[in-house]
Amino acid sequence: MSEVARTPAQIEAEIARRRQDLAVTLDEIAVRVHPVTIARDTKAKAVSAVDRTVGQAYVSANRAMTRARAQFVDEDGAPRRDRIVPVAVAAVILIGAVAGLSVRRHRR
Repeated sequence: MSEVARTPAQIEAEIARRRQDLAVTLDEIAVRVHPVTIARDTKAKAVSAVDRTVGQAYVSANRAMTRARAQFVDEDGAPRRDRIVPVAVAAVILIGAVAGLSVRRHRR
């Protein structure tokens, strides 16, 4: 081992530097394990997860709306009457049936 002899002043300076490094490390650990820091980190993770989920839901809903719209509008943006009319007739029949049942139920 080729270690150079150090003076007491050098040894004391090394000890002081290591003591300072250790103090900084302990301060960092104290901040990491502090309840406020843990709560803040947990909240940030939860907000990030919610944002990601909302973003995915938006993309899915937008994709579904685009597919549904494509069923009733052609590439030029003109309505496709051959698909709109049957759906409208079915909706009117359904609304009429629900209204008729509701009126019939109230008369009893």
